[in-house]
Order: sequence, then C-alpha cells, then structure tokens
Amino acid sequence: MLGSRLLSAADEQAATQPVPVGKAEHCIMIWLGGGACQIDTFDPKRVGDPKTGKAGSAYPGIDTAIPGTQVCEHLPRCAGVLDRFNLVRSIHHEVIDEHAAATNRVHTGRPTSGTIVYPSIGSIVAEARGPVNENAPAYVLMGYPNVTRGPGFLGAQAGYIYLTDTKAGPAGFTRSARVSDKRQNRRERMLAQVRAEYQRRAYGGTTIKDYDATVSEALRLSGPQFMNVFKLDSEPDDLRTSYGGEFGQRCLLARRLLQSGVRFIEVSHNMNFINGTGWDTHNDGQQNQHLLIRELDAALASLVLDLEAHKMLDKTLIVVAGEFGRPAKFDAGGGRGHQSKAFTIALAGGGLQNGKTIGTTDELGTEIVERPVSIPDLHATICCALGIDPAEELYDGDRPVPITDNGKPITELFT
Repeated sequence: MLGSRLLSAADEQAATQPVPVGKAEHCIMIWLGGGACQIDTFDPKRVGDPKTGKAGSAYPGIDTAIPGTQVCEHLPRCAGVLDRFNLVRSIHHEVIDEHAAATNRVHTGRPTSGTIVYPSIGSIVAEARGPVNENAPAYVLMGYPNVTRGPGFLGAQAGYIYLTDTKAGPAGFTRSARVSDKRQNRRERMLAQVRAEYQRRAYGGTTIKDYDATVSEALRLSGPQFMNVFKLDSEPDDLRTSYGGEFGQRCLLARRLLQSGVRFIEVSHNMNFINGTGWDTHNDGQQNQHLLIRELDAALASLVLDLEAHKMLDKTLIVVAGEFGRPAKFDAGGGRGHQSKAFTIALAGGGLQNGKTIGTTDELGTEIVERPVSIPDLHATICCALGIDPAEELYDGDRPVPITDNGKPITELFT
C-alpha cells in the first residue's frame, strides 16, 4: 500500500511539472541496425575474452571530454567531442530475440498492435513540425524502407522520401533531358485532371488519397533547388575525407539536407556489413566489429563538428540508436546475443544540457542500477527537444492516440 501511495504521489508530481520545451529544429537518427553492443561502444566495462569465454568488453575504455565517462578505444574522435553528447546508458524494453519487433518498438515507442499501425518518431516529427520550407520534404530515410519507419495511421503526408543513391537523389525526381519545361507542364496539367476525376469518383479510398499525396510531393520536390543538395562534390575534399566512406558521405548529405529544410533524417549504419554481420555480432561478426565502430567514430564526430562549424548543432538533435544491446557473455562462436534490459542510446546537440551521462549499469552492463529510461521516455525527450508536447493526441480516425505511450522526458537534459 505504501509503495502504491508513493508511486501515485510521484506520478501526480510528474503530471504537474511543466513539459520542457527545447529549441531543436531538426533531428538526425543514426540507426545501428542489428543491435550495437553497449559495453563495446559507449558503456565499456572490464575487458573480457571471446576465446576463453570470459565475459566483458571486447576493448579497453578510454577517457573522454566528459570527466569520469569512458568510451571504447575505437571511438577516439567521439571521445574528444563527447561534451557535445549525452549518453543514456539505462535504456530498456522487453523485446529480446526479435529484431523486427524491437526495431518497431524503438521507432514507434509502442508494442506491435494487431488493430492499429502506429507512426514512427520520424513521421510524428514530420506531422507535427513539417518541413522547414516548401523546397524540402519533412522526412528523409537513408536506410530500410518498411512499416517501422512509416507514418502508420497518419497517412502518406507524414511519410518519408527514400534515398537509394546519395549522388543522384531520390529515384524518379529527375526528369529526362528530352522533356522540356513546356512538355513537363503539359504533362502535369493532364495528370492533375486525371487525379481530380479519380478523386471525384472516390475510387480506392485512402489508398488513392495517399498515392495522390505522394505524387504531389514528388512533383513539388523535383525542381533543381532540392536536387542540388546531392552535389556532394561541391564540399571541400578534406571535409569529405574526414567523414569517411559511404556511410560518412550519407552523414555529410544529412547535413546538406538539413540546410535545405528537411526536418527529420534517418541514416542507417549497417548497410555495407564491413565486418560480415553489421551490428548483429553473433559468432564471427565480433572479430571485425572494431572496423564498424571506427567507421561510426569518424562519421559521427565529423557530423558533430561540421554542424557546429555551420552553427547548426544547437538546432539539430542527433540520436544514435539501435533496437537493443548485447550481453557481456560471449556465445560459442565468440560473438554476442541480444539484450534489451539495459543498453545505451547517445544524444548530441539539440540545444540540450550536454556533457551528461544518464543512468548506470552494473559491472558487466547487464542490469540497470540507476535511472532507468524507457523507450516512451526517449520518445518524449526527442519530442520535447523539438518543441512537440509528448502528451498531445493524434487521431486514428476518431480514435485519440497520445504521441507517446505515457513517456516522460529526461528532465536533466533540459536543466
């Protein structure tokens, strides 16, 4: 009874506290698909040995710009700028051995439902804030196009533009050189008549409306102003080199997309599998995990410093996340399994009170010892950083749906 009363009193106090309002205008999510090991990256522990099975980190820790906080030795560039970050080491949820369900949980903040398709955090931001200007989309995805990243019940207007080629831009946005402006305008007028007639007859319901909205968005963005964003060769050679390979170039493109007016961008870092498995480091994937970490280090540190040089870091929240973490114990093949009860998500920039380490895990990063943070709490923090009330309600038809699943923002990051 006493515990219930204390919990009720704490909930009542939290409900009366004002919701923090951040000053971020953009968000970049760096997605470590497969589940990065927290004790091999941002929460190092004692060093173990995959050959003998001794549990622990695969690499030693090194000091950082946050006094008392270490990261793994393969993150030296991030270590030097970690005072622009906050490490949230106590993230947790209950989905363990299902990548798709865990990915859905982190992107939507909710369990998979059989009756409703929830929108992703990218689509929530796109819906709530829209693009910064009319020459850019609200939401760009450089990763895996599936329902977990999608708009759910919000519909196509909150969907993403998907990039497969960082040099050419979105597929279908550049018309043939043989099509003149006059011919293009004539085509668009004819298409508008067909679309209007089809809508008048109400064929297809929501599906057709979503398709129509997608066509409108593509036509709006197909001009040279947005497409010029993809000319990465206009950037200085030394800057491009500092970002590294394909993943790094995507992070550089993300900065240019923000400058064009994009509100939310997701960039996946597991597309080339340079270690054989990406972040899903079972068995042999562990052996070359350091290559993956070094690639992340170069691109992420360059992105932070580049945004800072352009006076955009305070206006841009960077979220480095995956679907879960990994345990300290090594499997029979020298790799690691999955762990969702304690893992790390890093936040950078965004006008937050940076340079903090939130939450503590035990000696092997297996259990949360202090300050647990749920996925809904993470979503509430992202929303508040971008000036969105996490308690606001969206609507699935006539059904009200709160933006977060009772999430509470990490208030320490705003004070």
